[in-house]
Amino acid sequence: MRFAPIGPEGQAKLAASAVCIVGMGALGTVLANHLVRAGVGLVRIVDRDFVERSNLQRQMLYDEEDAAQGLPKAIAAQRKLQRINSDVRIDAIVADVTARHISRLLDGIDLVLDGTDNFETRFLLNDACFREGIPFVYGGAVSSQGMSALLVPGETPCLRCFIQTADSGGQTCDTIGVIAPVVDIVASYQAVEAMKVLIGAHSARRNTLVTFDVWSNRHFEMKLGEPSADCPCCGLKQYPALQEQEAEGAVSLCGRSTVQITGRKALQLSEWQERLKPAAVKTELNPYLLRVELPEGERLVLFPDGRVLVQGTDDPVRAKTLYARYIGV
Repeated sequence: MRFAPIGPEGQAKLAASAVCIVGMGALGTVLANHLVRAGVGLVRIVDRDFVERSNLQRQMLYDEEDAAQGLPKAIAAQRKLQRINSDVRIDAIVADVTARHISRLLDGIDLVLDGTDNFETRFLLNDACFREGIPFVYGGAVSSQGMSALLVPGETPCLRCFIQTADSGGQTCDTIGVIAPVVDIVASYQAVEAMKVLIGAHSARRNTLVTFDVWSNRHFEMKLGEPSADCPCCGLKQYPALQEQEAEGAVSLCGRSTVQITGRKALQLSEWQERLKPAAVKTELNPYLLRVELPEGERLVLFPDGRVLVQGTDDPVRAKTLYARYIGV
């Protein structure tokens, strides 16, 4: 409140605001930390994954105990964030973000922040935000490089206007690495723009896509310009990511040696632990997921919503074979 551009009036606006952070990995944990400490009234956090030891180098809200327990990232983050600021409501959702339920996730939300690690999900968020008229703060970080932009329906181009393809070229944090400082910088850019939007500081908003490399000391800003008339999202209002049928079967998670299979039925984890024990090398159950070590060397991770991660392979055919062998639903 002592910072004049925000002041008591701006602080009250933050307290009355609701944001959604999709992805609680490196970017998401920094974003949530900043916005919860800033006093945003409702912070909804959404993530499909769970904490692993390799995350700790860059995902600031987690610790070794979270990884040992195999906690879902949204739950582990919620526990930390509630101890940071008890005045903020933390709405933690353990789920895969799909076209089927994206509208429910954004219900009542004033602004969406990108904490994801893939362009398929980013395009889904982009299309949903531009259809619903919700500002979207894009951010990405890999290696020592970062980029960020504030995208506002009716005022700026959308993400599709300057990034046409969802192909990352194989450059992910899991394939070429990332240093933690670049993550903090990107998420801080995002958080500041979010605060400007939430308090109505329109003249202070940045109207560029900023890109930088903190290792080679390069920095570049590109004017966003006008929305493209032939853009399928903000120009033609077709919102292609929302029209696509939800992928059936197995989807390889880039750089993770993991295949996700979206099941059609909910899973009672305690029942499945008993079913799989005789065939498994080891099982570990917590309230949020069941981990099963298989004699073949791979691992299954079962979630109550029916999703199953097959870890130890990036071959969808192999994953489907194991899924059919052990789950069969």
